[in-house]
Amino acid sequence: MTEKTTGASYAAAGVDIEAGDRAVELMKEWVKKTQRPEVLGGLGGFAGLFDASALKRYERPLLASATDGVGTKVDIARQLGVYDTIGHDLVAMVMDDIVVCGAEPLFMTDYICVGKVHPERVAAIVKGIAEGCVLAGCALVGGETAEHPGLLGPDDFDVAGAGTGVVEHDRLLGADRIRTGDAVIAMASSGLHSNGYSLVRHVLFDRAGMSLEQEVAELGRTLGEELLEPTRIYSLDCLALTRTAEVHAFSHITGGGLAANLARVIPDHLHATVDRTTWSPGAVFDLVGKAGRVEQPELEKTLNMGVGMMAVVPAESVDVALTALADRGVDAWVAGEILDRGDRTEGATLTGAYAS
Repeated sequence: MTEKTTGASYAAAGVDIEAGDRAVELMKEWVKKTQRPEVLGGLGGFAGLFDASALKRYERPLLASATDGVGTKVDIARQLGVYDTIGHDLVAMVMDDIVVCGAEPLFMTDYICVGKVHPERVAAIVKGIAEGCVLAGCALVGGETAEHPGLLGPDDFDVAGAGTGVVEHDRLLGADRIRTGDAVIAMASSGLHSNGYSLVRHVLFDRAGMSLEQEVAELGRTLGEELLEPTRIYSLDCLALTRTAEVHAFSHITGGGLAANLARVIPDHLHATVDRTTWSPGAVFDLVGKAGRVEQPELEKTLNMGVGMMAVVPAESVDVALTALADRGVDAWVAGEILDRGDRTEGATLTGAYAS
């Protein structure tokens, strides 16, 4: 056995503390852009601080929390070497879940796990998260960058985040508010968002043999550019809508598809119908379906099919709601209605055929 003449060290094990410190310095300017008046202290503490006295203006404040990641979409970012958009996806996945109950996003923390710390790369990821937090109206109060050599390859990484919001108890949105005759308003997605990428990657790469650099005529850009399109962040749009029109519920269309996510906010005695003829899914959904010969039910339970958020509003609030969303640049339309359940077993169903 050869005798080791030098002592072991963290660096020899593959963890570079100095690179981690450099990453923190690079990300500070981006985190600063997300600060709200309630945030105390700066980056680098053991915990992020948020002044809860700001909640005194609430009669009965309810804290809403959520946690999520971005899934295998991160592998697209890794392959393309584009790291400053994936953070938008992370914020959307967390904060658009929080706003569903009517809560205002307050703050978020992130967790970035890498095989090897490349300071500029980590800073680019945080830049995207910070930009997403600005779009969601929340502060990025802290996070963690963990280096896991041996567990992850030098270029591998993953991201996760957790967020907190607040809503007044008597303004809590959800199934209890929904009534027969309510309208279901759909808000357009920016594309695939951040769900279903395991299916998408299998279909487009493994089965169809496509490449990220490939120009796709029907998409009007490369496949990689399409797949990295950031998830739309609806948080501030939804909050603005609640201030303008009466809203009974929101549904964030993520994993499980449109019908399953809408059903989560429909009370047991009611049923939501969504008419496919009211919109045409973007070209990327057709591409995935045709390339993998994926049946429509499988597509619909995996992908958002062009709808990223839904709002349930009283019929008399439809015009005001659509105007408010249009003023904010959100493409929205009436896609369905709320009916008595009758003998239906599902909470929500899709009807008709997509518009061509």
